[in-house]
Amino acid sequence: MLFDSHTHTEFSADSEMLAEDALAVADRQGLGLVFTEHLDLESAPPVDFSFDPEAYWEKYLPLRSAKLRLGIEVGMREKTLAGSRKFLERVPFDMVIGSIHFLEDKDIYLPEYYQGKDKAEAYHIYFREMAANLRTHDFVDVLGHIDYITRKAPYEDREIDYGSFQEDIDEVLRACLETDTVLELNTRRFGERRAVKELVPVYKRYREMGGQYVTLGSDAHTAEAIGAYFGEARDFTEMLGLQIASFAERRLVPCN
Repeated sequence: MLFDSHTHTEFSADSEMLAEDALAVADRQGLGLVFTEHLDLESAPPVDFSFDPEAYWEKYLPLRSAKLRLGIEVGMREKTLAGSRKFLERVPFDMVIGSIHFLEDKDIYLPEYYQGKDKAEAYHIYFREMAANLRTHDFVDVLGHIDYITRKAPYEDREIDYGSFQEDIDEVLRACLETDTVLELNTRRFGERRAVKELVPVYKRYREMGGQYVTLGSDAHTAEAIGAYFGEARDFTEMLGLQIASFAERRLVPCN
């Protein structure tokens, strides 16, 4: 079964999606789900990107099955590494995504991080911190949305452009392979032709360097977004010779 391995329910600070709605949509599409609620310790107010893991487990454990796994998306930062590690010990998550959401203590979804930086500097810091944190966050199973920064970067050309950032991106991919971290193929921007085009050389290079598996994630915060562009994503992986997988009980499970 194919899994949407990156989804957010009402336990994430920026989502109100109900588990029952998510499961109903996934069932109609023949998909399995992994809930991956946000954890970004010491996130900037007014939003607290954390949740009660015991309450999460108590509420969703009765729903957990071969079609639903309970995971988490951890924001990777050196200053929160120890706290994130302790958080993960509280319940037995099925899957851990590691992502970069904050740089220099600034939310990169907001304009402040980019002030005084051109694209080259802003993106270099992003990839540098991504690679460094992959090597220290040894509890991460999957690297989330490598192109996340493109969502709100204020530049005329927001795309990551492998040709311009080859050295930085290769270092991220190298860190994935060294730490046995699977690369996510996030489909949130698959409706933008240019976005998909720029991802091709990144995932092609990942395969050339020895990467075999990717997880698929819609990053859904609403039920309607679950499984978005998964047909296109399957074509993408087949073209590049990559296999789709998910995780259960922290073990990689290939998807048929």
